[in-house]
Amino acid sequence: MDYTEVLRLLAIHDTRFMDECVRRGRDKSFKLDAKTLALVRIGVLVAAGGAVPSYGAEVDAALSAGATVDEIVEVLVRLVPVVGPPSVVAAAPNLALALGYDVEDGLERQSVG
Repeated sequence: MDYTEVLRLLAIHDTRFMDECVRRGRDKSFKLDAKTLALVRIGVLVAAGGAVPSYGAEVDAALSAGATVDEIVEVLVRLVPVVGPPSVVAAAPNLALALGYDVEDGLERQSVG
C-alpha cells in the first residue's frame, strides 16, 4: 500500500485500517528502529500531554534501545518550535521524573543555596 492510500484511510478513519494500525503499532518488526520509535513516542507524549507513568515506560524503552539521557532531553528542546513552550514546560517535570530527577526538589535546593 502506498503512502497516499495510507493517508486516505487514516483521513476517513477506516475502522479496519485503524485495527491494522493498532496491530502494527505493537509489531516489533516496524520499519523504525526501537530507539527512534521510543524517542518519537516521547515526543508524542509531550504533544499530547501524557501522564508520568507513560513517560516512564517510554523512557525505559528508549534507554533499553540505546538512547542516552541527553538524547531523550533533546527531544524536548527540538519540540519547542513545533508544539510550543507551554507544552514543553508542562512536559519537562514529567520527563524529569521518568529520568529519576525531581525538578521541584532541584528548584527548592537552588533557591535555598
